[in-house]
Amino acid sequence: MQNSLLEDRQLLQAIGNGDKEAFDHLFQKYYPTLCAYGSRFVELEDAEEIVEDIMLWIWENASMLGFIESSFSNYLYKTVYNRAIMCMRKQEVRLAADTKFYQEMQEIWSDIDGQQLDELYNVIEEAVAKLPPSYQEAFRMHRFEGYSYKDIAQQLNVSPKTIDYRIQQALKILRVELKDYLPLFFLLATTIEPFDWPSPLQ
Repeated sequence: MQNSLLEDRQLLQAIGNGDKEAFDHLFQKYYPTLCAYGSRFVELEDAEEIVEDIMLWIWENASMLGFIESSFSNYLYKTVYNRAIMCMRKQEVRLAADTKFYQEMQEIWSDIDGQQLDELYNVIEEAVAKLPPSYQEAFRMHRFEGYSYKDIAQQLNVSPKTIDYRIQQALKILRVELKDYLPLFFLLATTIEPFDWPSPLQ
Protein backbone atom coordinates (compact mmCIF):
# COMPACT_ATOMS: atom_id res chain seq x y z
CA MET A 1 0.00 0.00 0.00
CA GLN A 2 2.73 2.46 1.01
CA ASN A 3 4.74 1.51 -2.08
CA SER A 4 1.75 2.26 -4.29
CA LEU A 5 1.20 5.63 -2.61
CA LEU A 6 4.85 6.52 -3.07
CA GLU A 7 4.81 5.38 -6.69
CA ASP A 8 1.71 7.47 -7.45
CA ARG A 9 3.26 10.58 -5.91
CA GLN A 10 6.42 10.07 -7.91
CA LEU A 11 4.41 9.58 -11.09
CA LEU A 12 2.36 12.72 -10.45
CA GLN A 13 5.51 14.72 -9.82
CA ALA A 14 7.00 13.42 -13.08
CA ILE A 15 3.79 14.12 -14.97
CA GLY A 16 3.79 17.64 -13.57
CA ASN A 17 7.19 18.05 -15.20
CA GLY A 18 5.81 16.89 -18.56
CA ASP A 19 6.98 13.26 -18.43
CA LYS A 20 4.77 11.44 -20.95
CA GLU A 21 6.12 8.01 -20.04
CA ALA A 22 5.05 8.58 -16.44
CA PHE A 23 1.58 9.54 -17.65
CA ASP A 24 1.38 6.44 -19.85
CA HIS A 25 2.35 4.30 -16.86
CA LEU A 26 -0.33 5.93 -14.66
CA PHE A 27 -2.90 5.59 -17.43
CA GLN A 28 -2.21 1.89 -17.94
CA LYS A 29 -2.21 1.30 -14.21
CA TYR A 30 -5.67 2.74 -13.54
CA TYR A 31 -7.62 3.00 -16.80
CA PRO A 32 -9.02 -0.59 -17.02
CA THR A 33 -10.16 -0.79 -13.40
CA LEU A 34 -11.61 2.72 -13.39
CA CYS A 35 -13.60 1.97 -16.55
CA ALA A 36 -14.89 -1.26 -15.03
CA TYR A 37 -15.88 0.63 -11.87
CA GLY A 38 -17.60 3.42 -13.81
CA SER A 39 -19.54 0.89 -15.90
CA ARG A 40 -21.35 -0.18 -12.73
CA PHE A 41 -23.25 3.12 -12.94
CA VAL A 42 -23.29 4.08 -16.63
CA GLU A 43 -22.74 2.43 -20.00
CA LEU A 44 -19.16 1.31 -20.65
CA GLU A 45 -18.78 3.87 -23.46
CA ASP A 46 -19.76 6.67 -21.07
CA ALA A 47 -17.46 5.26 -18.37
CA GLU A 48 -14.54 5.21 -20.81
CA GLU A 49 -15.20 8.82 -21.77
CA ILE A 50 -15.38 9.85 -18.11
CA VAL A 51 -12.08 8.15 -17.28
CA GLU A 52 -10.38 9.59 -20.37
CA ASP A 53 -11.53 13.09 -19.40
CA ILE A 54 -10.20 12.60 -15.86
CA MET A 55 -6.86 11.31 -17.13
CA LEU A 56 -6.56 14.24 -19.53
CA TRP A 57 -7.27 16.62 -16.66
CA ILE A 58 -4.55 14.92 -14.60
CA TRP A 59 -2.05 15.30 -17.45
CA GLU A 60 -2.82 19.02 -17.67
CA ASN A 61 -3.01 19.68 -13.91
CA ALA A 62 -0.74 17.14 -12.21
CA SER A 63 1.32 19.90 -10.61
CA MET A 64 -1.82 21.06 -8.76
CA LEU A 65 -2.57 17.69 -7.15
CA GLY A 66 -0.37 18.17 -4.11
CA PHE A 67 -3.52 18.55 -2.01
CA ILE A 68 -4.12 14.78 -2.21
CA GLU A 69 -2.68 13.57 1.07
CA SER A 70 -4.33 10.15 1.18
CA SER A 71 -4.61 7.45 -1.46
CA PHE A 72 -4.50 8.74 -5.04
CA SER A 73 -6.46 5.68 -6.18
CA ASN A 74 -9.26 6.61 -3.74
CA TYR A 75 -9.29 10.09 -5.24
CA LEU A 76 -9.62 8.61 -8.74
CA TYR A 77 -12.45 6.26 -7.80
CA LYS A 78 -14.33 9.02 -6.00
CA THR A 79 -13.94 11.32 -9.01
CA VAL A 80 -15.18 8.62 -11.38
CA TYR A 81 -18.15 7.99 -9.09
CA ASN A 82 -19.09 11.68 -8.94
CA ARG A 83 -18.77 12.10 -12.71
CA ALA A 84 -20.83 8.94 -13.32
CA ILE A 85 -23.62 10.15 -11.02
CA MET A 86 -23.65 13.50 -12.85
CA CYS A 87 -23.84 11.65 -16.16
CA MET A 88 -26.75 9.53 -14.92
CA ARG A 89 -28.67 12.62 -13.77
CA LYS A 90 -28.13 14.37 -17.10
CA GLN A 91 -29.32 11.29 -18.97
CA GLU A 92 -32.44 11.05 -16.78
CA VAL A 93 -33.30 14.71 -17.37
CA ARG A 94 -32.67 14.38 -21.11
CA LEU A 95 -34.78 11.22 -21.31
CA ALA A 96 -37.69 12.86 -19.50
CA ALA A 97 -37.53 15.90 -21.78
CA ASP A 98 -37.23 13.76 -24.91
CA THR A 99 -40.18 11.60 -23.87
CA LYS A 100 -42.42 14.62 -23.30
CA PHE A 101 -41.31 16.23 -26.55
CA TYR A 102 -41.83 13.01 -28.51
CA GLN A 103 -45.37 12.64 -27.16
CA GLU A 104 -46.22 16.21 -28.16
CA MET A 105 -44.75 15.73 -31.63
CA GLN A 106 -46.68 12.52 -32.12
CA GLU A 107 -49.88 14.58 -31.99
CA ILE A 108 -48.56 16.77 -34.82
CA TRP A 109 -47.38 13.70 -36.73
CA SER A 110 -50.85 12.19 -36.75
CA ASP A 111 -52.13 15.18 -38.75
CA ILE A 112 -49.50 15.00 -41.54
CA ASP A 113 -50.54 13.66 -44.92
CA GLY A 114 -48.29 11.84 -47.39
CA GLN A 115 -47.79 14.87 -49.64
CA GLN A 116 -46.58 17.01 -46.75
CA LEU A 117 -44.21 14.26 -45.66
CA ASP A 118 -42.72 13.90 -49.16
CA GLU A 119 -42.23 17.65 -49.32
CA LEU A 120 -40.51 17.66 -45.94
CA TYR A 121 -38.16 14.83 -46.95
CA ASN A 122 -37.14 16.71 -50.09
CA VAL A 123 -36.55 19.96 -48.21
CA ILE A 124 -34.47 18.19 -45.54
CA GLU A 125 -32.40 16.38 -48.19
CA GLU A 126 -31.62 19.69 -49.92
CA ALA A 127 -30.66 21.31 -46.60
CA VAL A 128 -28.44 18.37 -45.58
CA ALA A 129 -26.68 18.50 -48.94
CA LYS A 130 -25.58 22.07 -48.14
CA LEU A 131 -23.89 21.11 -44.85
CA PRO A 132 -20.07 21.19 -44.56
CA PRO A 133 -18.74 17.77 -45.68
CA SER A 134 -17.67 16.56 -42.22
CA TYR A 135 -21.00 17.59 -40.64
CA GLN A 136 -22.98 16.08 -43.51
CA GLU A 137 -21.11 12.77 -43.35
CA ALA A 138 -21.65 12.34 -39.60
CA PHE A 139 -25.28 13.42 -39.81
CA ARG A 140 -26.09 11.07 -42.69
CA MET A 141 -24.40 8.09 -41.05
CA HIS A 142 -26.27 8.68 -37.79
CA ARG A 143 -29.72 9.74 -38.96
CA PHE A 144 -29.98 8.10 -42.39
CA GLU A 145 -28.04 4.88 -41.80
CA GLY A 146 -28.56 4.35 -38.08
CA TYR A 147 -24.93 4.17 -36.91
CA SER A 148 -24.15 5.04 -33.30
CA TYR A 149 -21.72 7.83 -32.42
CA LYS A 150 -19.16 5.21 -31.40
CA ASP A 151 -19.48 3.28 -34.67
CA ILE A 152 -19.13 6.47 -36.72
CA ALA A 153 -16.11 7.54 -34.67
CA GLN A 154 -14.41 4.20 -35.29
CA GLN A 155 -15.06 4.35 -39.04
CA LEU A 156 -13.85 7.94 -39.35
CA ASN A 157 -10.96 7.50 -36.88
CA VAL A 158 -12.05 10.34 -34.60
CA SER A 159 -13.46 10.49 -31.07
CA PRO A 160 -17.17 10.08 -30.25
CA LYS A 161 -17.06 13.63 -28.87
CA THR A 162 -16.01 14.90 -32.30
CA ILE A 163 -18.95 13.07 -33.88
CA ASP A 164 -21.30 14.50 -31.27
CA TYR A 165 -20.00 18.00 -32.02
CA ARG A 166 -20.42 17.57 -35.78
CA ILE A 167 -23.97 16.29 -35.47
CA GLN A 168 -24.97 19.02 -33.02
CA GLN A 169 -23.51 21.65 -35.35
CA ALA A 170 -25.38 20.09 -38.26
CA LEU A 171 -28.62 20.29 -36.29
CA LYS A 172 -28.00 23.96 -35.48
CA ILE A 173 -27.54 24.75 -39.16
CA LEU A 174 -30.58 22.70 -40.16
CA ARG A 175 -32.75 24.47 -37.57
CA VAL A 176 -32.00 27.73 -39.37
CA GLU A 177 -32.38 26.30 -42.88
CA LEU A 178 -35.62 24.56 -41.97
CA LYS A 179 -37.14 27.25 -39.76
CA ASP A 180 -40.45 27.03 -41.64
CA TYR A 181 -40.63 23.29 -40.94
CA LEU A 182 -39.28 23.23 -37.39
CA PRO A 183 -42.03 21.22 -35.63
CA LEU A 184 -41.84 18.43 -38.21
CA PHE A 185 -38.07 18.58 -38.49
CA PHE A 186 -37.67 18.25 -34.73
CA LEU A 187 -39.91 15.20 -34.79
CA LEU A 188 -37.78 13.50 -37.43
CA ALA A 189 -34.49 14.64 -35.90
CA THR A 190 -35.33 13.29 -32.44
CA THR A 191 -37.00 9.99 -33.27
CA ILE A 192 -35.24 6.92 -31.92
CA GLU A 193 -35.08 5.25 -35.32
CA PRO A 194 -33.12 6.80 -38.21
CA PHE A 195 -34.86 8.36 -41.18
CA ASP A 196 -36.22 5.58 -43.34
CA TRP A 197 -35.37 6.86 -46.82
CA PRO A 198 -32.21 5.62 -48.59
CA SER A 199 -29.01 7.61 -48.30
CA PRO A 200 -27.62 9.08 -51.55
CA LEU A 201 -24.18 7.94 -50.32
CA GLN A 202 -25.12 4.27 -50.58
